[in-house]
Amino acid sequence: MPQRSPHDINSICILRLSALGDVTHVIPVVLSLQEHLPGVRITWVIGKLEARLIGDLPGVEFVIFDKKAGRQGYAELRRSMKGRRFDVLLHMQVAFRANIAAALIPARVKVGYDKARSKDLHSLFINRRIAPVHGQHVRDALASFLEPIGLEAAPPRWFIPLREHDEAFAREHLDPQRLNLVISPCASHTLRNWPSDHYARLADYAIERHGMKVVLVGSPAEFELRFCAAIEAAMTRKAHNICGQDTLKQLTALLGQADVVVAPDTGPAHIASAMGTDVIGLFAASNPYRSGPYGSLKWCVNRYPEALQRFTGKTVEQARWGAKAEFEGAMEMVTVADVTAMLDRWVAEHGMGKETKQEPEAT
Repeated sequence: MPQRSPHDINSICILRLSALGDVTHVIPVVLSLQEHLPGVRITWVIGKLEARLIGDLPGVEFVIFDKKAGRQGYAELRRSMKGRRFDVLLHMQVAFRANIAAALIPARVKVGYDKARSKDLHSLFINRRIAPVHGQHVRDALASFLEPIGLEAAPPRWFIPLREHDEAFAREHLDPQRLNLVISPCASHTLRNWPSDHYARLADYAIERHGMKVVLVGSPAEFELRFCAAIEAAMTRKAHNICGQDTLKQLTALLGQADVVVAPDTGPAHIASAMGTDVIGLFAASNPYRSGPYGSLKWCVNRYPEALQRFTGKTVEQARWGAKAEFEGAMEMVTVADVTAMLDRWVAEHGMGKETKQEPEAT
């Protein structure tokens, strides 16, 4: 297909349904499109939960795709696309469900992944590809979707709209006189979770050694409520447990106002990073250099190489990029001493310096 100037593009559809962390990585793409193609009409086909986080992003039309609705979800998407034709589709998800959705979105140019990262018949639904790059972070891969349409890859900058009542919720649960540590302990894949008693020992240490306020957060899911309760029960000191009590926007405000966050490979880690907050990431089941909190890779505790070697017999160089080490016992390779040492490093660098925190760049 002949290359045309990006300034001939009047309408773009983005297809990225999930997950929370991944949709935060698409925000820089939207901001770049709005900067370099002023007036371009942007439509984003997105999942229901993810729309609760960024569905009010200015200048974007959001089309909700309910992946749990089965055939009805596809029928609704087909109806919403009736009579439309986009200049470009950025097909940013390779799962088979998303590939079927892409077939319902009419577009002249359909940009997708390179062959190495294509799966589930992804190649059948695109006519342009991003460049193959080995060892690339997910954010950088998504940023590169602009290159096949003649634009530079999107730089790492974020904006998540919040309202005053969201910010007020965060202020209510944080202490302006102390360093605030927010622990978001639960990942969607349980084999990425650190043990609850390890979190308890870390929380006690943060309170005793650094005088921090520790806030526990999580969704209303029964597993997460039990997990946060188990952390509380194992502690000798008192944490502020608000698991299940916040909205996604309130959580975003809380993560943005916190001084530091501790989390495994999970959506809130990426939200916190997008809000400019440092994240001490706990990694053994997955590779932080592929899926870690983008602005905090230096703060990640990384036992992934050892876990991969122990459970698969392969080194990082030998394994497929993105290979998981999601095995029973992998996350226990991240020790409490590893994390307290990283927390000590963070405090030594920041002191009480809340003023040194880097705010996310807004538009």
